[in-house]
Amino acid sequence: MDMLWSGWGDPAEAAPLPETVTGLLRDLLGVKPRTAAPIALEDIAVPEPRLEPAARQALFTAVGGEEHVLTDAETRIRHTRGKSTPDLLRIRDGEVDDLPAAVVLPADHDEVLAVLRACAEHGLPVVPFGGGTSVVGGLAPGRRTPFVALDLRRMNQLLALDPVSRTATLAPGLRAPEAEALLAEHGFTLGHFPQSYEWASIGGFAATRSSGQASAGYGRFDEMVLGLTLATPEGTLDTGRAPRSAAGPDLRQLLLGSEGAFGVITSVTVRIRPVPQTRVYEGWRFASFEEGAAALRRLAQDGPRPTVLRLSDETETLVGLAQPDAIGAGLESAAGCMAITGYEGTDEDTSYRRERAAAVLRDCGGTPLGEEPGQRWAHGRYSAPYLRDALLDAGAFAETLETATFWSRVPELYASVRDALTTTLTEAGTPPLIMCHISHVYENGASLYFTVVSAQGEKPVAHWERAKHAANEAILGAGGTITHHHGVGTDHRDWYVREAGPLGIEALAAVKRRLDPAGVLNPGVLLPLD
Repeated sequence: MDMLWSGWGDPAEAAPLPETVTGLLRDLLGVKPRTAAPIALEDIAVPEPRLEPAARQALFTAVGGEEHVLTDAETRIRHTRGKSTPDLLRIRDGEVDDLPAAVVLPADHDEVLAVLRACAEHGLPVVPFGGGTSVVGGLAPGRRTPFVALDLRRMNQLLALDPVSRTATLAPGLRAPEAEALLAEHGFTLGHFPQSYEWASIGGFAATRSSGQASAGYGRFDEMVLGLTLATPEGTLDTGRAPRSAAGPDLRQLLLGSEGAFGVITSVTVRIRPVPQTRVYEGWRFASFEEGAAALRRLAQDGPRPTVLRLSDETETLVGLAQPDAIGAGLESAAGCMAITGYEGTDEDTSYRRERAAAVLRDCGGTPLGEEPGQRWAHGRYSAPYLRDALLDAGAFAETLETATFWSRVPELYASVRDALTTTLTEAGTPPLIMCHISHVYENGASLYFTVVSAQGEKPVAHWERAKHAANEAILGAGGTITHHHGVGTDHRDWYVREAGPLGIEALAAVKRRLDPAGVLNPGVLLPLD
């Protein structure tokens, strides 16, 4: 099924906010109920697709018929932008100024090549579309001209599986649950479970360097990738002849995170692991975020490392966002900071790591809370986007942003981003509630994931743009990276340019010119327009 056109996921999973939360929004943040309902899908004024007859015919030819080139209003609306809060506010107001002219559905690598060549010939920008879950402006080209959304949903096969080497080759349009189900038939798992898991695609994971909630144990998605095939207007790139190689720079790393600017990923070969015998999750309480972060750092550096390892700050713990399905429940365990640890693997391995990690956490001041908080987290781990939509429905503004840095800089980065958001939004008359958690850990550093809730203000999109700008400046100023796993898109592009530096951007632009001389691949995403 398709996602809700004006929100996240399955409409049947949406739920209204508990009264405790609506009261908090009203009393603490001054949130007022919406005065008007969002526009209905059928009431959106959709212009006719602006496709030259020759371009339309070339697309028909590329994918074997007009049934795979869709130009109806609803399909085009469903492929407009992604799922960030500004994206949703715009579509709920009926704004479709960056609507695709057509949605094209290729069946295989050769058809993708044919579509890209047709688009290059006719000057049509093309935006790859997997699950549609981008939250950084990755699905709308920078040029306000007719463009094609290249929906890869027909490319949804398990292409190969090597149980000896423990590898699988997956088509890019496979959504994560489908991929897990196909692998489970052979006794394997990918182990990649980001918050977007229920809707995101394999190709999207690779194109954005996704990171799953079990990254402490399974690694980031880019660490799982052993090979990629890329279709470009100039031909095909195949990478990954062996797990590791000294044959020059690794082209896989050039393609991972390229966000459709260099080509379209048409297959991904990944490392797989046996389906775990045991999965167990539990909660721990720490007196402060600083104390909890020190405990996570010790496990990340010296082990044993859990499969899942995350820590909510005091505010996020108090509100209950550490366990989304318990939001606003007023749990007695809400004091201090909540950490979640999880263990997946064989019975023997999980028991060993759990026991050893518990000793470390106790030594660092942690108090065990048992399995109930961990099971609540696991049950609600994909619920936060639905909660965001419920907040929007109630008249609040809710958005997230994330970054990463080295352990020694975590305190400064945490304080800088919080201060920037608090100052900017308070000065605008909408004092925010800011929550944060450490979402991913490494031996040398960690990521910080912020959730911001405030009143919407008169012009909520412009209101957020000012706060987001201030947060981005704070991130670079404190030595953080502009994104850890959401990607660059258009929202982070200008700060990515500064992070990479002039020579780095020129080198990437040279690659793009070689692979995409007509400049039709997701223009304005990742790299500035010429």
